[in-house]
Amino acid sequence: MGIFRKLSEHIKHKGLRATVAKIWKHFFFAHQELLWMERDLVTPVPPHKLRPYAPLRLETITPHNTLAFSKHFGDRVGTMAELAVEGHTGHMYLNEQGEAVAFIWGSKVNYHDRHYYGCWFPVRPGEFFEFGGEQIRAYWGTTLSVDLQLNLWQAMAAQGCNKVVDVCEYHNIPALKLHIRMGYKEQGRIMNIYTLFGRWRFYRETAYSGSRLDALRKPASAAVTASAA
Repeated sequence: MGIFRKLSEHIKHKGLRATVAKIWKHFFFAHQELLWMERDLVTPVPPHKLRPYAPLRLETITPHNTLAFSKHFGDRVGTMAELAVEGHTGHMYLNEQGEAVAFIWGSKVNYHDRHYYGCWFPVRPGEFFEFGGEQIRAYWGTTLSVDLQLNLWQAMAAQGCNKVVDVCEYHNIPALKLHIRMGYKEQGRIMNIYTLFGRWRFYRETAYSGSRLDALRKPASAAVTASAA
């Protein structure tokens, strides 16, 4: 009876079409498009209007300090330890209570994302693959989203990297806008993930021309000129 009640509530709030689409994606077929993005590590970040945040302590994630994730990311404690053991570079940001409120990861080698998408993300020489960036809701809209990337870029540059690459879901508009704000460029590649019956996954990379992000960019202010009569 609980399932039908939840279904009824979902239809009430989201509508029948959205509910049917969600059921179809969950139980039958789903297609995710991950856009490949890139950026050098030296070009300044464009100006932004993000608000400041209270000071946090940055620590490198190790297999021995992941209990800091227990409060806000309790389901990630084991995953964080595994990534650290594999040798990826991870940063976490701790509040005054020693609780992790944000984190981000970078990998200099081909990254097998077995925890989420289930596929391999190749990394070329001189690049690093950025993944897993997340912060709790209290820090949304703050400069932490910029600082955690800049600090990771600096750490990876010290390891010999000169470019950051990552992927972003095409339907994740806030994340795409963050990439635009940070000055990322599209590579013209898409990692396609197909899921059948909520169980089997298949992967295929495709290419595209032009831009998928132009519609999200803020139009430049038009110059106003006055002409003398």
